[in-house]
Amino acid sequence: MLRVAVPNKGSLSEIASEMLYEAGYVGRRDPRALNVRDERNGVEFFYLRPRDIATYVGSGALDVGITGRDLLLDSGSAATEIASLDFGESTFRFAGEPGRFNDLSELNGVRVATSYAGLVGAFLERNGVKAELVSLDGAVESAIRLGVADAVADVVSTGSTLRAQGLEIFGPVILDSTAVLISSGTDVAGSATLQRRLQGVLVARQYVLIDYDVPLALLDAATKVTPGIESPTVSPLQDPAWVAVRSMVRRVDTNHVMDELHAVGARAILVSAIHAARI
Repeated sequence: MLRVAVPNKGSLSEIASEMLYEAGYVGRRDPRALNVRDERNGVEFFYLRPRDIATYVGSGALDVGITGRDLLLDSGSAATEIASLDFGESTFRFAGEPGRFNDLSELNGVRVATSYAGLVGAFLERNGVKAELVSLDGAVESAIRLGVADAVADVVSTGSTLRAQGLEIFGPVILDSTAVLISSGTDVAGSATLQRRLQGVLVARQYVLIDYDVPLALLDAATKVTPGIESPTVSPLQDPAWVAVRSMVRRVDTNHVMDELHAVGARAILVSAIHAARI
């Protein structure tokens, strides 16, 4: 039975559980449950602290898991990333008092507070910077004001939290993180199916089906707008001068594609959601 680690709380937990449900797996009904067996799919899910998942998977105690790329790299675990899941995005940056730091090299010999000492330490080492890391469990943006550190390395979304503390971002991006599927490296029955199903959920979330009618004489121009994944489906209509076309397009491009198709000469343009897919 495939043993899968799932975040039990935090920003990754809800979407990870939704994706597994959409992929056809049984989820936990009791939020206090620590594990759930899905006999039909041959999978057992273990609900763990997101920060611990890479350690469990890397040790071989569990086969695969869903966690953040930042948490994987910070753990120093032997687990490997096998797929990006495209949610839970975050960016790690350095910040300090306005005007004090302009370049990464200026962190030599200073104190840097972070909740990701492994990740930040490895980044500094790769760039030849020797700083004193101060490990904190959250709320690192207060470290400078309280005199614990001279700079911080933290997750940045809009930067508003750091600016509210009178800090300014500087230096290069430490890491662009997202949710990932990780593996212990052991080939266990069911792991390829899990990966394929989750990929199908991503496709279903990122794409829609678009159907339209177009004059046969304009088919080439229309299909240049909607080439599809491999090729669009083209079907004859009762009127031999017209054809029906079905194709997949990226959800974010939907309205632009509809506008282009209408300009080309397509009509009866319809969009449908995709509930599941295998590409």
